[in-house]
Amino acid sequence: MGSVNKVILVGNLGADPELKYTPSGRALCNIRVATTDVFKDKAGQRQERTEWHRVTVWGEQAENCAKYLQKGRPVYLEGRLQTRSYDKDGQKHYATDVVADRVVFLGSGNGGERSEGAGRARAGGWGDSPGEMDGPSDPPPSDDDIPF
Repeated sequence: MGSVNKVILVGNLGADPELKYTPSGRALCNIRVATTDVFKDKAGQRQERTEWHRVTVWGEQAENCAKYLQKGRPVYLEGRLQTRSYDKDGQKHYATDVVADRVVFLGSGNGGERSEGAGRARAGGWGDSPGEMDGPSDPPPSDDDIPF
């Protein structure tokens, strides 16, 4: 039997996207997304808990995220969890990120060039669905593409 590794998030960007390129020239964009859970505690008081998610987007979709998203903008994304390890100061650390396969820009931009991104980004161009980008037209990243 197979397994499922699927993440769906709807939240707001906590910072402007960071666009980078691998040595092979492949685009990757790192974004931070905040999701907030609202609930009532035992005393009936309204509480909020915010979770922060590190998200990586690859290829043309990464370039579009960097071009059209900005801090505070709401976003819907689908992807998968990916855990990586790294050594820092002689100790092994682990980080779990979301690798996005689909990104949908929600709401309207705050004006300027970044808000012109309404449309569906595909390898062949823009379509009709506002702010939606379907996942990677590029092959998945190899170990040589990962910049850490």
